[in-house]
Amino acid sequence: MNEAKTTVLLEHHLKVLKLPTVLREYVPVAAACSQDKADYATYLLRLTERELLDRERRAADRRLQAARLPVVKTFDTFEFSSQPSVNEALVRELMRGHYIADHENVLIVGNSGTGKTHLATALAFSACAQGRKVRFYTVTQLVRQLLEAREERTSQRLFSQLERCQLLVLDELGYVPFTKIGAELLFEVVSRAYERLSLIVTTNLPFEAWTEVMGSERLTGALLDRLTHRVHILEANGESFRLREAKTRQKRSRVTPDKTS
Repeated sequence: MNEAKTTVLLEHHLKVLKLPTVLREYVPVAAACSQDKADYATYLLRLTERELLDRERRAADRRLQAARLPVVKTFDTFEFSSQPSVNEALVRELMRGHYIADHENVLIVGNSGTGKTHLATALAFSACAQGRKVRFYTVTQLVRQLLEAREERTSQRLFSQLERCQLLVLDELGYVPFTKIGAELLFEVVSRAYERLSLIVTTNLPFEAWTEVMGSERLTGALLDRLTHRVHILEANGESFRLREAKTRQKRSRVTPDKTS
């Protein structure tokens, strides 16, 4: 078999076997191994290492895309010094992801603008990086989808999709009250998740005010019972980051001389 035919068949086989990195790298790696006087086993090792690393990177990109985070946030950009009420040691522990393996929940409670969504998104990003299946929703968005699925008789399909996740992030509970049916559907999500997957819930309401959103003391009690059975609570009760930035901008505008005068 001549060299050209061998090359064509090899590249065809690599495409069929879905080894795109080996296909792209086998020539330059062969040249490097020849220069290093490496044996065939080393050549194969280098090729398969590159394929494996690329495959892991592509899988991580797919997980991150499927999570639908509103923006990628990490703890490197969270100002713990500006929010001393946040338990940094607990946050660092949660980053390791053991709570997901143990099917535990995280509740992030605090005033508006104190970084609750940042913390939730950073935990979700860490979970994606650890190989876990994550999905991010605002609570209003999820309830709207649940109501639409109920109307279209596809609720079971949506519930099944949610149950395949290992971590669900439910952001901004408390900003909009639900209808009776919406509250019941949200409870169904939490009930199905109980001890099967982990939830991160952010809220600006203390627990005693959740009835204002759920509309029923009985339903609220049952929801909290499931959420708080095995839970880590983070409090973020400092000054709003957004308010602080607005004050800083206003102060700067006062001290900046008017160039038109």
